Amino acid sequence: MKHIKCNQRLLFVLCVAALSLPNFILFFTEPAPLIARVCNVVLPVSIWWMVMTLVKRPGKMFYIVFLFVFFDAFQIVLLDMYGEAILAVDMFLNLMTTNVYEAGEQLGGILPAVIFVVVIYVPIMFWSVVSFYHPPLTRRFIYRHRKYATFGLIIGALMLVSCYFTVQKFSFINDIYPINVVDNLDIAIHRTVRTNMYGSTSKHFSFDATPTHSASERETYILVIGETARADNFGVYGYERNTTPRLAANERLCVYRDALTQANVTHKSVPMILTSVSAENFDSIYVQKSIITAFNEAGFRTAFFSNQRPNRSFIDFFGEEAQNCVFVKAQMKADANVSDDVLLGHLRSELADTTVLKRFVVLHTYGSHFNYCDRYPESDRHFTPDRITTIGYRNRDVMVNAYDNSILYTDRLLSNVIELADSVGGSACVMYLSDHGEDIYDDDRRRYMHASPVPSYYQLRVPFMLWTSTEYGEAHPVEDKAVRQNVNCPIATNQVVFHTLLGLSGIRTSYRDDRLSVGSPHFSAPKRYYLNDHNEPQSLDAIGLKRQDLEMFQKNALRYP
Repeated sequence: MKHIKCNQRLLFVLCVAALSLPNFILFFTEPAPLIARVCNVVLPVSIWWMVMTLVKRPGKMFYIVFLFVFFDAFQIVLLDMYGEAILAVDMFLNLMTTNVYEAGEQLGGILPAVIFVVVIYVPIMFWSVVSFYHPPLTRRFIYRHRKYATFGLIIGALMLVSCYFTVQKFSFINDIYPINVVDNLDIAIHRTVRTNMYGSTSKHFSFDATPTHSASERETYILVIGETARADNFGVYGYERNTTPRLAANERLCVYRDALTQANVTHKSVPMILTSVSAENFDSIYVQKSIITAFNEAGFRTAFFSNQRPNRSFIDFFGEEAQNCVFVKAQMKADANVSDDVLLGHLRSELADTTVLKRFVVLHTYGSHFNYCDRYPESDRHFTPDRITTIGYRNRDVMVNAYDNSILYTDRLLSNVIELADSVGGSACVMYLSDHGEDIYDDDRRRYMHASPVPSYYQLRVPFMLWTSTEYGEAHPVEDKAVRQNVNCPIATNQVVFHTLLGLSGIRTSYRDDRLSVGSPHFSAPKRYYLNDHNEPQSLDAIGLKRQDLEMFQKNALRYP
């Protein structure tokens, strides 16, 4: 290392520039007033400038603050993926709830950003090590640059004060990078701790649920939770391709035309689906149990089958409330690619015991999770070419073909589930919805995937369907009629599942609200909210939806009055 030349002054400048790089990018990406964006450059640059003068070897300080280097790299990748927004709480939680194989599947889409980060930061890391073996910066250089940094801090502080007076809802903690990211990491850690304490905080919870239907009536209720399925690619939602021929032919199936999810990340959306918790009261999730416990208390046989890996999140805790809980991939290798057909085998076995009259089953699918072309067998390659070798806007047609094939496969899966439920006899209901949707380079923003800090139309609009058997309609005509009358009502999916299923099954509990049940004539569509990364309910007008998204919502409203 001693034989490699190192210019400490140049390294000093490079370290300040590298640590401030996200701020310069955020200046162009964030929809904030000009003074706020300038402040978000001047103040952080001045802080890093001052920090780098605290030691005589800039490379040493670069490693002292290396956690922020990680933040910077992560932030740049995020900006490449979504085009805007800082690292949100949910991004950190996604890291904790996504396994290595899932992350590897999505690596191709962020590879250019990863390469950019490596090119920028790895050389500086190398020269920082080299700098340890060379003469330090002079005292004169340090003092001079400390004066420059002080001047910048004064200007930045004045701009900060101005922002508080001129920018609506401006906050130093929320609007200055990387302070906002540090705060979000703190919130993510706090939530993780609370989640890990769930067993004790919910230990004594009870729905005090009781059945009201006849004890001799055979009842089967199946909840199928999809993954990354967006309504616009389902034929039954008016898509130009017939991706749902089997469902379209089912006369007993009700398709709810205007359904939106309240979260675009699995680790929040699915827990809300399984509980009475919604965006308006999400923090109560730490003390409540799931709908599975309500069915348990009402005397139903319960089962939970998942084709996703357990990750010690609320999904796991709720699934384990079932009398028969199976995470199919729990004992498999990380790269095991198992189609959702595996869930049908478990469902058949569960329904085989005809002595059980009351039954509730949850199927958690892997659905249309990327990589789309791995979600269906060779026999379901209807739209081709569909082998995704490159992720990008130019390859969108291939990606959409693969995605549509995954929806076609979902059509077959759901039809098989309905057939199995119907074959048992008696009153039967099958409900299907997706946790969230997906961007597939749909407009000039060129986004793909989901979980962006600011959601899009394609991430929020999801399929929501409900099938009831003929026998159910005969036994419960009021509920069956309401199911069909409410198909054009605006639905907040995470909000209605709990109340609808308990209403259809006749389970009484103080937690059930028939105004939120699409199977009730008293259903009243409430204002819909999105749960932001700080777990605050936000109206669609308040979450910063882009013009393209608002236009798509308007188009959907005109299509389905």
